[in-house]
Amino acid sequence: MSRIIVTGGLGHIGSGLIRHLLARDYKVICIDNLLTQRVSSLRGLVGNRSFQFIDLDIAAKNLLLSKVLDGQKIDCIVHLAAITNAEASHDKAEEVHNNNYNSTKNIVNFCQESNIKLIFPSSTSVYGSADAEVFEDDPSVLKPQSPYAESKVNEEELIINSLGKNFNILRLGTIFGASPGMRFHTAVNKFCWQASLGQPISVWKTAMNQYRPYLALSDAFRAIDFFIENNHEGAVFNVLTQNYTVHDILEAIKEFSEIEIEFVESKIMNQLSYFVSNDKITSLGFDFQGNLQEAIKETMDWLQFES
Repeated sequence: MSRIIVTGGLGHIGSGLIRHLLARDYKVICIDNLLTQRVSSLRGLVGNRSFQFIDLDIAAKNLLLSKVLDGQKIDCIVHLAAITNAEASHDKAEEVHNNNYNSTKNIVNFCQESNIKLIFPSSTSVYGSADAEVFEDDPSVLKPQSPYAESKVNEEELIINSLGKNFNILRLGTIFGASPGMRFHTAVNKFCWQASLGQPISVWKTAMNQYRPYLALSDAFRAIDFFIENNHEGAVFNVLTQNYTVHDILEAIKEFSEIEIEFVESKIMNQLSYFVSNDKITSLGFDFQGNLQEAIKETMDWLQFES
C-alpha cells in the first residue's frame, strides 16, 4: 500500500484530496501548520489507521523532514502547502515568497535525499492576459501578475532544476466545488456565497466576457491520483475542467438562485483574460468529468441551513 504525504492537507484542495486517497486505499500523512486553523477539516479522519496528522511548519529553517517522519517509507509527496490567494498576496509579497519558496525548498531537499516523487500543484495564475490559447510548454506565456503567481514560477524553476525527472508540475485552474476545508476567495465559490446570502455579486466592470481556466475539485483529485499512479515524470501540465467567462458562471448560478450583479471599479478578481489548453493532459488519456452546474448546486447546498 503506497504511503503519500499531503502538505497543506487541511486546506480547500487537501482536505478533499486526503479523503479521495484514503478511499483509494492509500496511506496518507497530512502535514499542516494550522495557520488557517482548519482543525474542522480533520473531522472523520481521526482514528483512521491509514491516516496520520503532523502539525508542522514545512517552511521552517533547517527542517529535517526525514527525522520528523522517523524512517517511514514515503512513495510520493503532494505539496499543496502555501500561502494562497493571488489577490491578497499584493499586500504581503515578501511573506508569500519566503514561506512558499522555503517550504518547497525543504520538500525538494527531502525528495532528493530520499528519491521520492514530487507532485507540485502549481497554478494557471502563472499566466498573464493572452490573446491566443495558452499552452504549458511555451515559456513566453509566463507573465505572473501577483506575488503568489511569481512564487509559483520560482518554485517550479527550483523543482525543474533540482529533481531531474522525478516530479510532475500541475498548473491547476481556479478551483470550484465543496470540500471540508472550503474557501470562498475564488470566483465561483465567492459568487455562490454572495448569492446564498442575498448579497450583490461583485464583478470587476470589464470582466463579464473574460475567459479564465477553472477546475472542478473532483477533477483535481483525480488528476493528482492519475500522476501518482502513472509515470509521466519531468513534465508540466495544465489541469483545468473548462475555460469559463464570468458570464458563464453567473448564468449557472442563476439556475439555483436569484442574483443581483454589482459592477465595481477595484480589480477584485478576474481582471485578466486567458484561455488555457488542457490538450497535453487529455492526450495521456485523462478525461475531465467535472460539471459546473453540479458543483454550484453542491456549494449552494453546503451553505444552506439544515432544519
